[in-house]
Parts: sequence; C-alpha cells; structure tokens
Amino acid sequence: MKYGIKVKDIDVADTKVLLDRKSKRGWNGDGLEVGQIVNGVVKGIQSYGAFVELEQGDTGLIYIEDLSVARIKSPFERLKIGQNVKVVVKYIDRDLKKINLSYKELLGTWEENAEKFEEGETVKGIVRETEKCKNGIFIELTPNLVGLAEYKDGMEYGKPVNVYIKKIIPEKHKVKLIIV
Repeated sequence: MKYGIKVKDIDVADTKVLLDRKSKRGWNGDGLEVGQIVNGVVKGIQSYGAFVELEQGDTGLIYIEDLSVARIKSPFERLKIGQNVKVVVKYIDRDLKKINLSYKELLGTWEENAEKFEEGETVKGIVRETEKCKNGIFIELTPNLVGLAEYKDGMEYGKPVNVYIKKIIPEKHKVKLIIV
C-alpha cells in the first residue's frame, strides 16, 4: 500500500510538527468507476467493515452490510486479513478520496443461490437473528440466501443447524424452513 507520512503543519513557536499518516502518495481512484469489478486484498478488519487494498493501489471500505445478505455480527465471519477478494465499486468520493465497495453483489443473486436448493431436501445452515424475531429464526443457507424457520428455543447465533426446505417462493424471494 502506498501510505506515507506527510508533514501537514509546522508550528515553529511551539516547536510542534503535525504529521498526516493517512495521506496517500498518489491517488489512483480516478481510473475507477462505480459498478466496476476489481481485485483486492483484505488489509484490515474493524467491527463496521473491512479495508481492501485494490490492485491499482488505493484502499476501499466494505461496510458490514455489504458483505452478505445474511446479517452478520462481525466482518471476520466473511473475510480474513490477507484474503484475495473480488469486489464491486459501489461509491467514489473523489474529493475525500474515499471508495466504498461491495462484496455481496458478487456472491450471486437470490435466484442463482436458490437454484442450488430443492424443496424437500435437508441441508446445513447457520443460525442468524434468533433474539430479534420471535416469529421465527433466520437461517443462512449461503451468504446471499437466508430462509425463515419457526422459532425454537436453544438456537444460538452462528451455530450450524440442519434444516428441511419446506417451500421456495421465488416471486417473494422467500425460503420456508423447518429445523430438524
């Protein structure tokens, strides 16, 4: 990554030097466009998202909500530092030199993910959102496909669970599940 330390201000009277550690040596974002697919490497992960160094040298941010359709508590559930990823440029602020990225858009559409499953089969999923929804428990089948099962006590967030696919409703983008 092309980070440098730049002297931002010098106060001779107080003998202080203000350094700007985040300044980049050269902004290459001018060659990027919204919607463009680019390769990158995960360089940092925070609770709110992951920083990805793009192949042309700039760094962009994938906010946690842009990592998957399934609501996750931490970006570490999807990415690891050093992981190579393909991302979509979602937003560019050329004045502030900020790039927002999306990872979930390249994980397939709802329809593409739903085609991997059939009604009547039993598959593994991951428990999501157990506390917020007493009407049911959201189960992640793939990062871009979530189904709803009837509420059942004892389900813990992030734990694997076997589910029976009761119904797939493409026109409503819904998958009805039964925990087995």
